[in-house]
Amino acid sequence: MKHFLYALLSGILLALAWPTYGFPLLLFFAFVPLLYAEHNIRVKQAHNRKWKILGLSYLSFFIWNLITTYWLYFSTPFGGVFAITVNSLLMSLVFLLFHIVAKRVNFSASASFFISIWIAFEYLHLNWEFSWPWLNLGNGFSEFPHWIQWYEFTGTLGGTLWILLVNIALLKMILLYRQHKVKEILYRGLVKNALLILVPIGISYVILWNYEESQETLEAVVLQPNINPYTEKYNTNDKRIGELLTELAEENVTPDTRIVVAPETVFADGTVLSRFENSEANFFATQFVNNHPEISFLSGISMYDRFSDPGRVRGQSNQLGPNDWYDDYNSAFMISANDSVHFYHKSKLVVGVENFPYQEVLKPLLGNVMIDLGGTVAMKTTQKGRGTFKVTGNEEVGPIICYESVYGDFVTGYVTEGAEFLAIITNDAWWGNTQGHKQHLSYARLRAIENRRSIARSANTGISAFINEKGEITSTLGYEELGALRGNVTLNDRLTFYTRFGDYIARISLFLALFIFLFAMVPWKRSRK
Repeated sequence: MKHFLYALLSGILLALAWPTYGFPLLLFFAFVPLLYAEHNIRVKQAHNRKWKILGLSYLSFFIWNLITTYWLYFSTPFGGVFAITVNSLLMSLVFLLFHIVAKRVNFSASASFFISIWIAFEYLHLNWEFSWPWLNLGNGFSEFPHWIQWYEFTGTLGGTLWILLVNIALLKMILLYRQHKVKEILYRGLVKNALLILVPIGISYVILWNYEESQETLEAVVLQPNINPYTEKYNTNDKRIGELLTELAEENVTPDTRIVVAPETVFADGTVLSRFENSEANFFATQFVNNHPEISFLSGISMYDRFSDPGRVRGQSNQLGPNDWYDDYNSAFMISANDSVHFYHKSKLVVGVENFPYQEVLKPLLGNVMIDLGGTVAMKTTQKGRGTFKVTGNEEVGPIICYESVYGDFVTGYVTEGAEFLAIITNDAWWGNTQGHKQHLSYARLRAIENRRSIARSANTGISAFINEKGEITSTLGYEELGALRGNVTLNDRLTFYTRFGDYIARISLFLALFIFLFAMVPWKRSRK
């Protein structure tokens, strides 16, 4: 019973620590009860240890996933249930693997393996087809950017490492005290762990106080048309959307404005890629830019390209009939005066609603049940590499589309391509007025710190915002408000350590996890001969 309570406590602590309502200090203690239960079972029990560890860890991680990401159910019930149950299972399997290795090595090796295998798991979630990095531990500090200014050197995986190190150190303190019953162990352990928490926070504040943002700025206007994706979006034609966006922009631009940013797929009629010049989106954007030649217009759009040539078919193409396919794009476009239109096609897709992972295996079993969002049933087509757009004055912007903003190393690709500031265009209304859209905005603060790039964020129903290079939200337009937000973004061309080297912590962790695993398992195999 006590092990059940320990697992329950870990799940609750993880959930209570999470943005945007939680307090991340709890993350430093959240794994301790579960780790303590695992140690007791490993040392004292002989039967069904693996099943007990799997069950207890699943309880902890299911509670965490359910409380923090329940809102997925509102966009796609099947996808929500699938994400919560399967992600909890994957976390549990990682914990079980740690248990198996821990039985064969000493405390230091097992602790190192736990940290490295968890980071490797988070790295997997950033890169495989079932990608779901929403609950990567380093994201947990997104509402406390002043604690993590050093993310410009480590990215969010540095936060994950920090959290796991403290949890392991606290576990070691508890185990030593239980063994020796000497209070000095507790005193020394508490001091050491306090320093392990406070020193990185202190370093962060030193970086914050000494950091100087770029003095070069650009005035931007972000639009928030507040179109309900379930009842209005696909019943409102692009002509009406163009009129609404033009009206919002005209009311808010000034002679100093250099870019107007509209949300993801706000033009949703389904424009033929090759006929964009005849589209309503092009008509209204070009008309606006002609009236304001000093301003660039950046917007999201839904596009497709239909073809009959089998040689053009790729894994992301959708088939309508014999020799009849189409590629479906979630895209950004930008138009500037006296310049051709530029496109970027979203490259990091939402699992289950834009991308059918491992469809060769799963589609015969599930059909299209996973790809069902707002009336759209299609695989999205991506482009290779990031793309940037040049604003009228040759300033470069990285057009991040929605879910892409959750991926730290991915976003660095825009910056290495020359982006001096970032624009996030998104449509977060699928989840309703829940933690979903709040967490998504909060995670954008991490991208600002990692790359030291300010962000102009246009969200269809909100929350639209401006974020500075320190990850501070400087202004917002609330959820389900119709309007626009004007602000200045700084222009920075400096590359941070993390921008240059990406998730190097994960690469080191992968090597360390593999080394410890082989060290633990190979001698055991030999003893069986």
